[in-house]
Amino acid sequence: MAARVEFFFDCSSPWTYLAFHAIQPLARETGAELVWKPILVGGVFNTVNDTVYKSREHPNERKLAYAKKDMADWARLYGLRIKMRPTVFPVNSVKCMRGALVALDAGKLVPYAYAAFDIYWGDDKDISKDDVLAEAVDRAGLDRAEFFARISEQAYKDRLKANTDEVIARGGFGSPTMFLNTSDMYFGNDRLPLLRDAIQRSAGSEAARVQTAAAGL
Repeated sequence: MAARVEFFFDCSSPWTYLAFHAIQPLARETGAELVWKPILVGGVFNTVNDTVYKSREHPNERKLAYAKKDMADWARLYGLRIKMRPTVFPVNSVKCMRGALVALDAGKLVPYAYAAFDIYWGDDKDISKDDVLAEAVDRAGLDRAEFFARISEQAYKDRLKANTDEVIARGGFGSPTMFLNTSDMYFGNDRLPLLRDAIQRSAGSEAARVQTAAAGL
C-alpha cells in the first residue's frame, strides 16, 4: 500500500511555497499519495501559535538576516522567485485559500497554487485583491465568474475552517504541516529529507510484511 502524505498549506507562507514545489517530486520518487489540504494559517496562529506575531513585531536581527539568506539559498536551489518581505505582508489569504478548494474540486489545485504563490512571492502583488487573484484563476484555466461565485459560498468557507481546525487538532502549528500515514507529523520545507526517509522506511516495512505473509510465516 502506498504511503499517504497530507499536505496542509497556505499560499501566504514562503516556506510553504518551497515545500509545495519540493513535495511533488518527492511523492513521485517514493510513490506516495499526496492529499492537498488548504488551510488558513492565520487561524492556526491565532489559536495555538500567537508568538509568531510577537516575533514579527520584535525580530531578532541576527536570526532575521540569516532567514533571508536561508530563503534565498533554498529559492536558488529550487529555481523559484521569492521576495523575502512582500509589500503587503502578512497578506489576507482567505479568498485565495477558499479558491484553492475550488481549484481542488476542479482538478487544478497545483497550477492554481503555483500561480498564487508566484504572483504573491515572485511578482509582489496582493493576492487578497480580486483583480490580482483573477490572474491566478486565469493561469490555472479556471472560469472567473464561477470561481468568485464559489468562494463566497458557505460550503467553501466551512471546508477551509474544517481543514484549519483539523490541523490544529492534530498538533499542527503552522504551514506547511505534513502527515505521513495519518499520525507522523513533519513541519516545514527543511524537514522534507526526514519525510522522504520515513516514507522509504515505511515502504521497506510494508514490503517485509507482504513478503512474510506470502511465505506463510
